[in-house]
Amino acid sequence: MDEPVPPADPEAVARTIILRRLTLAPSTRAELERTLRERNVPDEVSVRMLDRFTELGLIDDTAYASMFTESRRQRDGWSRRAIAAKLHERGVPREVAEDALSGIDSDEEFATALSLGRRRWDRTAGLDPAVRQRRLAGMLARRGYSYGTVSRVLTQLGDAHDD
Repeated sequence: MDEPVPPADPEAVARTIILRRLTLAPSTRAELERTLRERNVPDEVSVRMLDRFTELGLIDDTAYASMFTESRRQRDGWSRRAIAAKLHERGVPREVAEDALSGIDSDEEFATALSLGRRRWDRTAGLDPAVRQRRLAGMLARRGYSYGTVSRVLTQLGDAHDD
């Protein structure tokens, strides 16, 4: 006769889940908490394990927000608004997100948008000017840039093209 399998230790289950998630990619505390809840880990065990991993420095929302902000700006050219929305979606506390975004001023954001715009403008050289502008405006808007920033980029690129 088969012996019944004892239930797994909830702390061991939580530890394994957290370590696997962190091995795959950095995660916020809120993301890990959601994962543990979905896997039916008791709340008191989740809190205890998340606190322990935070004490060890393996979960750090401040470092995560800084890294995420810098990578999205440098690699993808996202705006402050787009980054803030994604950090909120991932459960980063607002104060932590604001601190990570505080280093980006409006001039720096415009420079990033203009750099993105120039690359797109150069790749669409053979298209009708209205199509180029529409595509550029759509690309910048999808990255979270405001109408004012998009308009300034279009004006500057249009002026440079006219010269």
